[in-house]
Amino acid sequence: MQWSPPESGISGTEIILGIDPGLRRTGFGVIEKSAAGCRYLASGVIRTGQGGVPERLGIIHRGISELVTQYSPTESAIEKVFVNVNPQSTLLLGQARGAAIAALVLGGLAVHEYTALQLKKSVTGHGHADKTQVQAMVMRLLSLPAEPSEDAADALACALCHLNHRTLANRLDAGRKSPLRLRAGRLV
Repeated sequence: MQWSPPESGISGTEIILGIDPGLRRTGFGVIEKSAAGCRYLASGVIRTGQGGVPERLGIIHRGISELVTQYSPTESAIEKVFVNVNPQSTLLLGQARGAAIAALVLGGLAVHEYTALQLKKSVTGHGHADKTQVQAMVMRLLSLPAEPSEDAADALACALCHLNHRTLANRLDAGRKSPLRLRAGRLV
């Protein structure tokens, strides 16, 4: 899909960059939220090849930095590290995540973190959904012509999860500022 930047001066247009970190494959997904709704902009995978860990971390950092430059996101979201059975794998995943977070922060973005359970529940309604369910729901929610790869789908799910959480937080905040109050189930 081709993307063109939003017209300048459009208020309320936000671009969210979601990241699914991994040392071999780091998924990314970019969505746009405007008054008209939510639409897909881009997704894919940053592949790091077979080099040493420092080189692969550099590839992740450069790749995320390029995405920040290309799409000018207003917000970012990344999947939190889960505790793996293999401590070495968990450490490597944490390093890949750190490289991605550093690129996001150096790009001027606040980083919002979500667990895999939160991502899956936000997109599929079930916190223990499998990868194919996440892919299918992301495809439906964003009206994609085909299912994205697993890593790209997880990154898009991360962006959608952030959008859902932020929208809910904004609604709750607006309710706190409202002069209407509920007391014993009645407006006062």
